[in-house]
Amino acid sequence: MGLLTRKLGRTNLEVTALGMGGAGIGRSNVTDAEAISAIHKAIDLGINYLDTAPLYGESERRVGLALQGGKRHQLHLATKTGTHPKWKGDYSSQGTRRSVENSLKLLKTDYLDICLVHDPDDMGTVVSKEGAFDELKRMREEGLIRYIGLGVREHQFHRLAIQRNDVDVILTYLDYTLIQQTATSLIKVATEKNVGVINGSPIAMGLLSGIKPSRTNTLTDHIKQSENEKAFQLWRLADDLGVKLLDVAIQFSVRQPMIGCTLTGAKNATEVEQNYKSAITNLSDSVWQKFSDLIYTQPSN
Repeated sequence: MGLLTRKLGRTNLEVTALGMGGAGIGRSNVTDAEAISAIHKAIDLGINYLDTAPLYGESERRVGLALQGGKRHQLHLATKTGTHPKWKGDYSSQGTRRSVENSLKLLKTDYLDICLVHDPDDMGTVVSKEGAFDELKRMREEGLIRYIGLGVREHQFHRLAIQRNDVDVILTYLDYTLIQQTATSLIKVATEKNVGVINGSPIAMGLLSGIKPSRTNTLTDHIKQSENEKAFQLWRLADDLGVKLLDVAIQFSVRQPMIGCTLTGAKNATEVEQNYKSAITNLSDSVWQKFSDLIYTQPSN
């Protein structure tokens, strides 16, 4: 059994239910060869969506290296604007074009399938006249990008962009996982408006990777202590049932039909293959039933 493919909202993109996130391959402790091998492994496995960003270190440059020799057309390629380390927070028209042109150069391509406005602190400049969305629309008309998106955690920003009809896709992250599903209503709104949904961090920044979580320490600034505790309970249940928590975590997002593509990061080919296997491993109805009550109990604030 391979990966399902789904039409990504109003776009003409048929994407695999599991995509590759590009943050891991941008790390300083990853070599060019390891990154290239990871991308080639994803392509070999049939994964056809790759998401990167200027924020992710060496990621864009390495993607560009990996997609030479005809491989560019085997993937739907997405990157972002607004978080380049040199120009972080610049969501102006000029800044947006500069960022996208720099990405195209690094990626060694003459077009992007998707460009997402990335992690704005507010939407003022993004939606203003001569802001990021206006410039991306011009670049879409020029053929430099095919579709426009927004990638940010704040649901109200997504709702505004959807309401204004500025975006073809949204990327939400950390809010549709085994730990919490606060993005459910946003995902429904996007689906009703035929806006494609990409879900990032289904394993909650590694909390649901299958490594026994700490019960006493939060792992990142994004994770609350109550979420840490729930991750431990999920790990314990998976251990009791003899299943891999990683399989359950990835499949929980992949099996949601309103989510077009689920992104998992990987820093090498082994991790790419591990994530792929988790996405397609058969889990019985009884396993899902036993997880159900725990999954849908929201953590306290």
